[in-house]
Amino acid sequence: MRPFRSHTLVAALVAACVLAPAPAATQSLVAPESVGLSSDRLQRLTRAFDTYVDEGRLPGAVALVMRRGEIAYLESFGFRDREAADPMETDDLFRIASQTKAIVSTAVLMLQEEGALDINAPVATVLPEFAETTVAVRRDDGGYDVVPANRAITFRDLLTHTAGVDYGTGLASDRWEAAGIQGWYFADRDEPVRETVRRMAALPFQSQPGARFVYGYSTDILGAVVEAASGLPLDAFLRTRVFEPLGMVDTHFFVPPEKAQRLAVVYAGSRGDPLERAPEGGGWQGGQGLYLEGPRASFSGGAGLVSTARDYARFLQAILNGGELEGRRILSPKSVELMVANHVGDLMGPGQGFGLGFQVVRDLGARGRLGSMGEFSWGGAYHSTYWGDFTEDLVVVYFTQVLPAPGLDDHVTLRNLVYQAIVDGGARRGR
Repeated sequence: MRPFRSHTLVAALVAACVLAPAPAATQSLVAPESVGLSSDRLQRLTRAFDTYVDEGRLPGAVALVMRRGEIAYLESFGFRDREAADPMETDDLFRIASQTKAIVSTAVLMLQEEGALDINAPVATVLPEFAETTVAVRRDDGGYDVVPANRAITFRDLLTHTAGVDYGTGLASDRWEAAGIQGWYFADRDEPVRETVRRMAALPFQSQPGARFVYGYSTDILGAVVEAASGLPLDAFLRTRVFEPLGMVDTHFFVPPEKAQRLAVVYAGSRGDPLERAPEGGGWQGGQGLYLEGPRASFSGGAGLVSTARDYARFLQAILNGGELEGRRILSPKSVELMVANHVGDLMGPGQGFGLGFQVVRDLGARGRLGSMGEFSWGGAYHSTYWGDFTEDLVVVYFTQVLPAPGLDDHVTLRNLVYQAIVDGGARRGR
């Protein structure tokens, strides 16, 4: 394989590809009927989520429905801060956690398009410490042995969560704990993500590369890949190459001080009990987090961003459009096609697959939920979710801040009430 370009040359190439920032996202709402949705039927969604708030099952939320590139529904419910009786607004900021993964996966595909990496190549071509990795294997006595990986981890393994890397809580959790690397939360780390990832490479992983779908640090490792391959810090790459071109003016790794009042409060749920305000500070198992006050040193590619419903919808619409939005292209249509293809066979269970950063629908009947073939989706630890539907030319973003959120069925309600509001199904059929 030909050697990759030096960081200096790649950084120069990246700089040459930077698009001028898009204007601030000021897209107004359209009448639902103009894009094949029923206003009356969308009111069912409003009533349902008002009820969730009134019953104390949700503190507050924002829901956005975009069809044919137009926002037809954007509503806020409940409170940004329930104790202060501060109502939720549609432009409030949310911790989007694992919804960061799709954006960083997009950045990796952008670098492939620029010749900086090949997703089927070993990760070690960019991060040398991954040349020889290990795997923890259970023994009959309940302990574990550490064995060499049977092949090199590739970028595609990381993109599809089949690299065998968990969140440090598996068989070798004692070693991950001793290394100070467990859980998805990075905002309290006072070291660059590249250094954290460097230490990960020496720890035993949960399974052999390609053998299983294992959810964990794969996209955080990809964040370090973006930094090493581009020569830019992850926050700078995403800001200049994704957020500014797409007009995502409110998406950040850490909340700017002037926007602090717009950050929604986190609440903790337990089955059958009232929601409680999460404690100040706190790490990956709960709390408000250090997105306002903290080291601001670690850019977690797997779970670090805050955003608004409008911003995230603009990113999803760019994917739905084949990699561009309002004349600003971040990916080619063929890269998008590859991202939303199923790369993992049957590893995700009935009807589901996984692409390069997204879960995808490969058999609608087997999945048994309203939607469309080829739909792409995922969510975040604070109980947020999203999806994009090519058949219906539809984007849905739903943000709330509840961690944990046991027993909540609002995601199912959202899906059912969005799709029942479509009155001219198949927006792209026959095109």
